[in-house]
Amino acid sequence: MSGKIQEAVKAIEAKMKNKPKVGIVLGSGLGDFVDAIENKTVISYDDIPHFGQTTVVGHSGQLILGTVKGVEVAVMQGRFHFYEGRTMEEVVLPVRTLAGLGIESIILTNAAGGINLSFTQGDLVCIEDQINFMGQNPLIGPNDESVGPRFPDMTYAYDPELRAILKDVAKNQGLDLKTGVYVGVLGPTYETPAEIRMFRTLGADMVGMSTVPECIAANHMGLKVCGISCVTNMAAGIEATKLMHEDIKEQALKIMQKFTNLLVDSVAKIGQLSK
Repeated sequence: MSGKIQEAVKAIEAKMKNKPKVGIVLGSGLGDFVDAIENKTVISYDDIPHFGQTTVVGHSGQLILGTVKGVEVAVMQGRFHFYEGRTMEEVVLPVRTLAGLGIESIILTNAAGGINLSFTQGDLVCIEDQINFMGQNPLIGPNDESVGPRFPDMTYAYDPELRAILKDVAKNQGLDLKTGVYVGVLGPTYETPAEIRMFRTLGADMVGMSTVPECIAANHMGLKVCGISCVTNMAAGIEATKLMHEDIKEQALKIMQKFTNLLVDSVAKIGQLSK
């Protein structure tokens, strides 16, 4: 694992101007945030060892290095999913690579289905905790102590200080930022209404097919993590409509501006933190 991380890092550093401080992973339909990045260097995933291209529509498959309000960032425009046939090691390699580049904090974003009945389509949600319902964990197998500990603590999987920053920025912007628990499922099918009722009983507020493995890997490597879910649809059984990926991408575009504003100002504040 450490060897693959080092090879990926070396390839990126050859094109990198400055060391990034904040990493960002953009979820389905949220890639337009990159328009807010200045002094961009764009690197295709094809040009990074062990990455390869994404296969899901809405995930461009490129790394963007640059600045946001003067803060050096490394932004993954698109991610890998376990349901694509990737191994868990491959799914979290981009996050591990960002850690290898020297980031101190990472913001994980996703398009999610709303489970909490007080949520509505178009809400932005600060992830306060997660439930791993994927039946998999990226740390299964021999542990590389040079990467992280065998048994990392997940009590504060989503860093309280970073979550406070998101909420403070949202308040200053007049944005009604919800908070909630994200449950990660394997996919690629959307959930059944019965599964959504079960997840609500378990305490989940939104559901998706990503983020959870990345959060685990980031904590394993000692990064501060925060997350934003964009509720692009209400989950199965809540509304009398079928779920389609095209509709989710369309809804993500509708909330792009407030998502970008929240992310830009949050990056500026997170960039001021010392490790």
